Amino acid sequence: MAVGITGFTERVGEGAGEPVLDAENGEELMHVQRGVSIVLGNRPPESPGTLYISTKKVVWLSDVDRAKGYAVDFLFLSLHAVSRDPEAYPSPCIYTQIETGDDEDESGDSDSECNGAAQDLSKITEMRLIPSDAGQLDRLFEIFCECAELNPEPIEGEEEAHNWIFSADRIGDEVAGEDPDWIMSQNPTSTIGQSNGDHDLARTVLELQINDQRFEDAEEMGHDVNSGHR
Repeated sequence: MAVGITGFTERVGEGAGEPVLDAENGEELMHVQRGVSIVLGNRPPESPGTLYISTKKVVWLSDVDRAKGYAVDFLFLSLHAVSRDPEAYPSPCIYTQIETGDDEDESGDSDSECNGAAQDLSKITEMRLIPSDAGQLDRLFEIFCECAELNPEPIEGEEEAHNWIFSADRIGDEVAGEDPDWIMSQNPTSTIGQSNGDHDLARTVLELQINDQRFEDAEEMGHDVNSGHR
């Protein structure tokens, strides 16, 4: 399995064709979205093509050039989110971050890459998918989440690996058992992105919130005691 985003030219069928899937290992096509532009790093957008989302990976194929296509496995998508902020990017899109296995933080934005002189896809750490119909963004995001859950990140040294996207309900139940006064918002419409989250990190953030609340309670109790001595 290649790390990061790779070139993809394995097609079947006439015309633009469709991507070849690894059916022997259970890979299935989940969604097809036509009229999608792709942006790799800070390069200019590619001409609109067709986006294929399978149970294993995301594939974009050019509609005009059968030799041009890209693919990235869900295991290497460390984050995906809906972006509608024009200050972040002019067009509404699905924004993704890609793990490359390289410690250097490069987004493919060097002059040589922008000019097409170097096509080193292994350095690309960001990808944007821009549908011609921005109304499809929420649906695409849901499909990304569903497929990401099918590809949990393997964690060494643990008997049970946590899901690639940690469950808010699960964390909420665990923390609520420790502190019944803690309440977690479970409004699904508030979610704008998902990450290949570290469960321990998420728990630490939640515990900090709990400790903040306890600290406030302690201050109130101290104020009441001091008032009683006056």
